[in-house]
Amino acid sequence: MARGSYSDFSLLRRLLCEVQPYWLHIAGVFLLGLLSTPLALLTPLPLKIAVDSFIGSKPVSGFFAALLPVWAKDSHAAVLILAASLLVAIALLSQLQQLGSSLLRTYIGEKLVLAFRSKLFRQAQRLSLSYHDAKGTADAIYCIQSDAPYIPYLTIDGAIPLITAGCTLAGMIYVTARINWPLALVALAISPALLVVSLLHLLHLRRQWREVKKLETSAFSVVQEALAALRVVKAFGQEEWEAARFIRRSSESMRARLLAAAVERGAGLLIGLITATGTAVVLYIGLRQVQSGSITLGELLLVMGYLSQLYEPLRTISSNLGRFQSYLASAERAFTLLDEAPDVPERPNARPLQRARGAIAFRDVSFAYDKDRSVLQRVTFDIDPGSRVGIVGVTGAGKTTLVSLLTRFYDPTDGQILLDGVDLRNYKLTDLRNQFAIVLQEPILFSTSIAENIAYGRPGASDRDIVAAAGAANIHEFIAGLPEGYNTLVGERGMRLSGGERQRISLARAFLKDAPILILDEPTSSVDMKTEAAILEATERLAHSRTSFLITHRHTALRDCDVLLRIEHGRLGTVTSAVPAVAMEGGAGGLHDAVPHERRADV
Repeated sequence: MARGSYSDFSLLRRLLCEVQPYWLHIAGVFLLGLLSTPLALLTPLPLKIAVDSFIGSKPVSGFFAALLPVWAKDSHAAVLILAASLLVAIALLSQLQQLGSSLLRTYIGEKLVLAFRSKLFRQAQRLSLSYHDAKGTADAIYCIQSDAPYIPYLTIDGAIPLITAGCTLAGMIYVTARINWPLALVALAISPALLVVSLLHLLHLRRQWREVKKLETSAFSVVQEALAALRVVKAFGQEEWEAARFIRRSSESMRARLLAAAVERGAGLLIGLITATGTAVVLYIGLRQVQSGSITLGELLLVMGYLSQLYEPLRTISSNLGRFQSYLASAERAFTLLDEAPDVPERPNARPLQRARGAIAFRDVSFAYDKDRSVLQRVTFDIDPGSRVGIVGVTGAGKTTLVSLLTRFYDPTDGQILLDGVDLRNYKLTDLRNQFAIVLQEPILFSTSIAENIAYGRPGASDRDIVAAAGAANIHEFIAGLPEGYNTLVGERGMRLSGGERQRISLARAFLKDAPILILDEPTSSVDMKTEAAILEATERLAHSRTSFLITHRHTALRDCDVLLRIEHGRLGTVTSAVPAVAMEGGAGGLHDAVPHERRADV
């Protein structure tokens, strides 16, 4: 469903499903909110008692007369004490009601936000790489961090106040009509005008808030990009340029937010003028009735007190409907993310896979990131289990894309990829990816300890297994020499370590995973010769008895390969078997293969 195509009804229906586990808590908030209605009705009464029975001579009647002993009914001092005591008691009850309601709302709100953020985060991870390639990760991050908190605003801070305001409004109308129904009718005469103003500004607000969210995401993406590439920014001295880019994007979102606020506040101004007009008319008519003796001054003050509280729910309903558009725009974005279907879906009847043998076959495989960007074209080859496959070609030829199809980061546009004779799409996705250990050109470490980074491929691994994996990757001695050993924190993206150290920790992670298929994407491209030798020695051990794919431009890394695949402009140029020696040509990724035979796979 496209962003912006959700109706208010569909959004509210889905929101009700999200909050269903918290119905009892929300009912508690609702009941506490309803207590505000009787407390609001009681608030003006002490003033009426003081004016009519202390300043005036009208006796205290009804329930409040029962609060006074018989001897005190005619005592002005007792009446004053009663009025003051009621004022304090009502104020105390109101504060307790607000405290309980606030604490419960905060508790439920935080629980809702945590649950909804977790749901969005899981969905963002499930979505295919092609989605994040197209949208950028900033959109999903902004949605998780900034849009998710509006869910409790809609359900708790928005819907419940609207309902309680409606109940309060009904109560105020009833009580005011009982006291003086002509004044009640005059007070309600402004309601159609309030309704018209509210509906007119609602038509513009949702569209405006969508634009605000879009522009804020754009500004957020600048921050994310600049900080992620901070070394490049500093190296080229572009801090001010990035700051200017952020200010430019933020200024656009600021202008959009100001426009939305102007629309909302403009409606608030009209609502205020309308309610003030209603109050002035009621005051004029009421004073004329006091002069004529139709009502007492205390009754007029009581009506005016109720009138101010009658208009407050009307203002609450009108302003909340305006804020609702901002909340609904955020909910719309969140549900759009949740409704995105992964480009790499798992079939309902997908088969489990414990441990693959490692036979790989490509059958007329083509792939394009979009219809105008063909990357691979009709690639066909077979790899036996345990083979060591070198993949070569110029930069941009499609080498990394080819191995990305193996792990189903993407699915082929056409053709099939078989693992042990079965189409990859027929396997359970988690089981399939468990068959691969991957070491990338730029090693990815997380900002935790070295031990946790090595164990990432097999959570729960023992310390002994972690040390053994580090030893196999030629990194144990280095780690053991650190003051905190395996508990050393590597910093963000592992930047407290050198490139070679990060790469060998990535190799240790692959050793520990012990997967039957290994993918090495330029593992020695950014290290010196000594480190390269240590990495190649480790990769030799890691590739033993596994089907392995090695992407590289360095001929030294290809010496032990059983098969070479040359990718040329998205096509399979040659498949070369039984390679005793390899020499590179011109550093461009072409090969001169010193072999007695080649089998060509030009397609």
